[in-house]
Amino acid sequence: MNLAAVSILVAVSIVAIIYLTSSLKLKAFVALFLVSVFLAFTTLPPDTVVNTIKEGFGNTMASIGFLIIFGAMIGITLDRTGATISIANYILSKTGEKRSARAIGITGFITGLPIFCDSGYIILSGLAKSFSARSKVPMAFMATVLATSLYSVHCLIPPHPGALAAAGIMDVNVGNLILAGICFAVPGALAAWLWSSLMVKNRNYPPAEITDEANQRKYEKLPSPVMAFLPVVAPLLLITVKSLIMLVDRDGSSLIYTIFKIPGEPVFALAIGVLLSLFLLRKKDIESVNSVFTEAIEKAGPILIVTAAGGMFGMVIRETGIGEAAGRLMAGTGAGLLVPFLIAALMKTAQGSSTVAIITTASFVLPMLDLLGLDSEWGRILAMLSMGAGSMIISHANDSYFWVVSSFSGLDIKTSLRVYSSSTVAMGIVVFGCVWLSSLFLL
Repeated sequence: MNLAAVSILVAVSIVAIIYLTSSLKLKAFVALFLVSVFLAFTTLPPDTVVNTIKEGFGNTMASIGFLIIFGAMIGITLDRTGATISIANYILSKTGEKRSARAIGITGFITGLPIFCDSGYIILSGLAKSFSARSKVPMAFMATVLATSLYSVHCLIPPHPGALAAAGIMDVNVGNLILAGICFAVPGALAAWLWSSLMVKNRNYPPAEITDEANQRKYEKLPSPVMAFLPVVAPLLLITVKSLIMLVDRDGSSLIYTIFKIPGEPVFALAIGVLLSLFLLRKKDIESVNSVFTEAIEKAGPILIVTAAGGMFGMVIRETGIGEAAGRLMAGTGAGLLVPFLIAALMKTAQGSSTVAIITTASFVLPMLDLLGLDSEWGRILAMLSMGAGSMIISHANDSYFWVVSSFSGLDIKTSLRVYSSSTVAMGIVVFGCVWLSSLFLL
């Protein structure tokens, strides 16, 4: 089949996913499976179709499965025990009530590292309202600061499913990606902060009208800040230490590398985080522990399935050869990192899911890396971060997270679009700008 026909079929497939999930509200897994089968049978040799679909689904599941499940276990435990509130109250005690927006932003950023953005917002929305009421800060600003701080890490950093699956597709070191992702998520969150503060200025948006008493009443006793931080910080430290050691000891011959080799692996680091989180439980009997594990698996299941289906669709696209052809067209244009950024931004804006956007973009861009001058360790990481920046733009009415933010914060749609949605554009552009500037020194 010629390139023009394949290009049309790939474009039709992407549009079909957007239409099925956005307009017909078909479940993402079903839409991805149907479209993947259609594209595979129309573009690939018939005897390769089944293996391609199975390989795409299975490889993605193998690379992300444990991390998503363990991340969900940590998140559920933090929620059940009130650890997120303990973290927020500790940060608020350091910043003061006048800087409560700063406190909720830092809380969102830290707790968002292992917790998916929608779950994190649901867990912390009560705190955002109480902080808004206590400090008389507009709820539109407080909600956006929380939402974008969670969103910044969700789009850039494993174990969040999009970044994690794309890292597997692009063969990127997860530890290095976490370190780089945190560095670039910070200016993104700050950009959203500044932009949202500009959007609410002189607009007379009201503060929330509740106190935080009801938010804390359901917990008998909050855990200490040290115990609350430990399940989040310990895995990140283990992964970070191993990644830093590998920068110096590339052949892995030193004693310190041997010590951190296993604990520093993301799967085992998060497993250690799970064990530490269990100490937060007031009742440590097997029934309580199993209850946490059951809820986490139920939460992680749909995410695993959709993410693996996205990897399946990406594998089919990769096998069509369209990525290599597009890379040849892009070669010599100097577009470089702009290509993954724009593709992810278009996918995100059109169909709403950051996860689907970044996984599809990774499969599309992988064959182009050499021609775009990005086929190196840093080139792949920066390409990944460019996709993450693109997958932030723009969270609006076709994004389920948009509705979580607007519903749980009590904001009307117009305000959510003006303040929150526009802030996702600002943060995506700023993150990409930082990535591009870094490429001048790293590539």
